[in-house]
Amino acid sequence: MASALCALALLAALTVPLAVRLRRHPAFITGRDGRLSTSTALALAWTVILVWLLLTTLGYGLTAGGAAGYFRGGHGPLSALTTVYLPLLGGPYAALIGAKTVVGMRVEKGTLAKPAPRHADSGRRPLRELIANDSGRTDLVDLQYVVLSAVTMLYVVLFFLSDVAGGLPPLPTEIWALTGAPAGAYLLNKLATRANPVITDVSLSGGLLTVEGGGFTRDPVGATTHVTVDDTPLPAAPDPLTGALRAPLPTPLAPPFTVVVTARGLRSDPYRYDTPAPAVPAQRTS
Repeated sequence: MASALCALALLAALTVPLAVRLRRHPAFITGRDGRLSTSTALALAWTVILVWLLLTTLGYGLTAGGAAGYFRGGHGPLSALTTVYLPLLGGPYAALIGAKTVVGMRVEKGTLAKPAPRHADSGRRPLRELIANDSGRTDLVDLQYVVLSAVTMLYVVLFFLSDVAGGLPPLPTEIWALTGAPAGAYLLNKLATRANPVITDVSLSGGLLTVEGGGFTRDPVGATTHVTVDDTPLPAAPDPLTGALRAPLPTPLAPPFTVVVTARGLRSDPYRYDTPAPAVPAQRTS
């Protein structure tokens, strides 16, 4: 019981400062678009767990396990390291490296848009981004990757705490499939994702509608980009500096309304625009 409590204390000592740091400055686990990166976050989580397992096992061996003799033998506390735990870690890292490579190549070739999310400079990032696509909707592939990885992590942690003296739990070698298979599906999803246009912000000023986002460029064939407001098509032109779409809003149309962008025959998710609330003037203090 005491060894399990010490192990939990060490886990808290590793994760709490890291979680506080990432909450305040999440850039370490964000992608090129400023959103939380699912592959980076899970690879980091598995790294922390493996480091915790090794440090706890080392500490137990040096204090209560009899020093060097504790680590010897074919069935020692680290015997499952190469057969179970390194392959368990390999899946998330393969997905991390593969996803970065695929996304980078597709963005460079112009076949994928990665616009920054709305208010990306606010600092903190919502955890929902781990299971959401660029439009903010839940992605089933990302969801299964996160859920199955979390269940596997819980499985490893609980089995280790049940017998800290035994070292790394001798889990079935097939358990790596719980991270490897979802990681493979995650990577394939990155390869198959279509470059749908993404709306990140909509503003209205002086009767001129401005739609910000990504994936608005035309293809080589010359297909046009359309902006639709409440099923009413508007003539839109891209801003040469920012790439945002600008369209005059007809008089009958007024907020709230729904904006949709169609580019290269692909349709964005609907974006609901409401009239911004008026700013409240600051009260003077005497």
